[in-house]
Amino acid sequence: MTVDATNRLLQERLDYQFRDVDLLTLALSHRSFGSKNNERLEFLGDSVLSLVISDFLHQQFPDAREGDLSRMRSQIVRAESLAEIARKLDLGPQLLLGGGEMKSGGQRRDSILGDTVEALIGAIYIDSNLDEARRCVLAWFTDMLGTADDNKPTKDPKTALQEFLQQRGHALPVYRVVETGGEAHSRLFTLSCKIDLLDREFTATASSRRKAEQLVAEQFLATLEVEI
Repeated sequence: MTVDATNRLLQERLDYQFRDVDLLTLALSHRSFGSKNNERLEFLGDSVLSLVISDFLHQQFPDAREGDLSRMRSQIVRAESLAEIARKLDLGPQLLLGGGEMKSGGQRRDSILGDTVEALIGAIYIDSNLDEARRCVLAWFTDMLGTADDNKPTKDPKTALQEFLQQRGHALPVYRVVETGGEAHSRLFTLSCKIDLLDREFTATASSRRKAEQLVAEQFLATLEVEI
């Protein structure tokens, strides 16, 4: 299948036709692929996504408190959810990865898939406008938005892990910045985390320390088989 045909099928799944197809290519380009990659689009898409979901929840739950709205947004906009969206859109085979990342299974990694979804949102926003980006986000996240409940005790992964350990008398997780890199406008943070309950350590890399903490907390929760 030609590149044009592949792009056409992907755009059909996205329910969005790019005016500038180069933006689509850029959104699919992981940093391992080269200097022209999707990190700046991911940064933009993260903000657009947060705005769209926040606006939806604000309108959908007019009586919800700020804390409830934040918890619902965290439940929807998290790495696991973004990766789920990416798989529904079958983004894995379309990712442009460096050789090493491809061999290590990067096309299946939640963090890479989730970052690509955010990059696509940023690309759509640039290619068109906020209204089009909003339409796509609400369509992609429709199942998750349908289960949003301001009375449901949703928690972000970091909070859930902390409470899980505290309830069982264990020490709090220890997060440590292992490495920072990238350009000033697209910093990358690699964090490690240890807990005394398990004799192991997880690491995660993201565009902010907060996001890296959430990712590494999700890994522990998955290992402990804890539902948020």
